[in-house]
Amino acid sequence: MTTSPVFLAPKRLIEGGDRVVLDGPEGRHAAKVRRLAPGEALDLVDGDGLRVRCLVDVVTADGLVVLVQSRVLEPDPQPRVVVIQALAKGDRGERAVEVLTEVGADEIVPWAASRSVIQWHADRGDRALERWRSIARESAKQSRRARFPVITPLATTGRVAARLSAAACALVLDEHGSTTVGAIRSRPAVRSSSSSARRVGCPRTSSTTSAAPARRPSASARRCFVRPPPASSLPPSSCPAPVGEGDRERATRR
Repeated sequence: MTTSPVFLAPKRLIEGGDRVVLDGPEGRHAAKVRRLAPGEALDLVDGDGLRVRCLVDVVTADGLVVLVQSRVLEPDPQPRVVVIQALAKGDRGERAVEVLTEVGADEIVPWAASRSVIQWHADRGDRALERWRSIARESAKQSRRARFPVITPLATTGRVAARLSAAACALVLDEHGSTTVGAIRSRPAVRSSSSSARRVGCPRTSSTTSAAPARRPSASARRCFVRPPPASSLPPSSCPAPVGEGDRERATRR
């Protein structure tokens, strides 16, 4: 199935009217690189959920004039997936942003872990953050997304701990973990008022923490905890994910 190419446009430009002039870098890319012709379909998005389906009417020297066919405001994702990505050497951090955007992450938080070899300081940090955001934008368009992931400013370990504590469900990826994410989701729900710890197995990679969704559970929510790698000082966090009684591990009291 062929899908229409996606181009980013300001909300003020696409939220109303029957015709839209797409110019600037996006318009030139559509006309000169993609070589869209009259009658071809494309989607204009604002990166915040608004998708406008259009047909090319006129190709100009600097862009396109398109006819609006329909508008759709895509709802906020539920659950909302937030990924904490530790800074990594080389281009592995950038590659992680690209892949996480492609699979649908809603927010990506760069983390200055104490063991990270790479550190973002001053101007270098600003450039690296903007690079992550640029990669996320381009990957979101390639993935035909109307809602682009948020790339937050660099977070400290303390800030990451606070995010985990506030999450409805937090999972720490650990290469030595014995439980997969799929296994957690598929097990029958078990209500328990006791704390439990869980490490989720993953291949060896840069240190990545995933937390989703980023909202507080109700008082009646089932509780489970995720145990970070031994060297980490991050606290366990509650989540409604079902955990089997047979392999429940007791959380360390802090």
